[in-house]
Amino acid sequence: MDASRRAVLAGGSAAAFVGCANAQGLRNKNKPASVTGPYGPAAEYAAVRRGVSLLVMQDGKILFETYPNVGAPEKGWELASGTKSFTGIMAGLASADGLLDIDEPAAKTLTEWKGDGRSKITIRHLLTLTSGLQGAGEVARPPAYLDAVQAKATFEPGAKFVYGPTNFQCFGELLKRKLKAVGKPNDPVIWLQSRLFDGLGIRPTDWKRGADGNPFLPQGAHFNARDWAKFGQWVMDGAKGLDLNVYTALFEATSANPGYGLSWWLLRPGLIGPSPRSGIDGDAIGQAAMGEDIVMAAGAGDQRLYLMRKRRLVIARQANEILRAMGPRQLKWRDDEFLRLLPA
Repeated sequence: MDASRRAVLAGGSAAAFVGCANAQGLRNKNKPASVTGPYGPAAEYAAVRRGVSLLVMQDGKILFETYPNVGAPEKGWELASGTKSFTGIMAGLASADGLLDIDEPAAKTLTEWKGDGRSKITIRHLLTLTSGLQGAGEVARPPAYLDAVQAKATFEPGAKFVYGPTNFQCFGELLKRKLKAVGKPNDPVIWLQSRLFDGLGIRPTDWKRGADGNPFLPQGAHFNARDWAKFGQWVMDGAKGLDLNVYTALFEATSANPGYGLSWWLLRPGLIGPSPRSGIDGDAIGQAAMGEDIVMAAGAGDQRLYLMRKRRLVIARQANEILRAMGPRQLKWRDDEFLRLLPA
């Protein structure tokens, strides 16, 4: 990786995680068989929280992997909102190909937005969740691409962070039009497969689509742990082929949320999480991750892809029964507890 990309990755500072999280609630009558070794405590924590995979990779080498409960190495699992982090990568690849600039007005392509408050929204605003679009915070089934584009502006772009699917579906329609204009397949996922995934030797086991036939971009991707980790390793190594300015923006906080970049979570103090049920507690994560420089793709049901950049670790964690995770009497996932269980 070249020096400029290493500089982007070196954004955090200092201390390694020490100690162990409170293990209360880790044991129950359905507990999977114990895993020994330095990753045992973290593996147990993950397994009893519906875990189906935990994989630790460093510089492309798998240091540890386990597939408890109904997991298996080749089996793909829904990433839920972990899918969102692919959109920043799509933007970076499209920028490298000369198809877009993340600071261009989205209305340049989404011409429906010209002449009203949406004309000020840039692609960067969409992917940092600061566009100000109405309905951006409705975390239900994503709207169809063209329905998302009909959303109106409710506040000044850049002023506020609002988590939700609408921005990513708008980006999907924008990217479709960009691809069509240059004669490429105008399906964002088919394009991403040929543009990136084939070269990495990875492939989603599924990618859900809406009634309009378009792939969901806020959610919907299914990967096995090994392929998700390979993708993370590519990002860790500097994302060869990605526009450098966009690569920098992936991990650059906005004034609206110090814990969110361009479609990636930044585990820093002051992080504004998506919801109280997400397990992403800004204050706790900020304290746990202080000095570690960790970025993350994260989805409902406690799907996680951590890039621990000072240690050069990629950690993929997956779980099943997403809806069950949100119910009562379930052991709750907390990123700070899990991260403290990792060996120093």
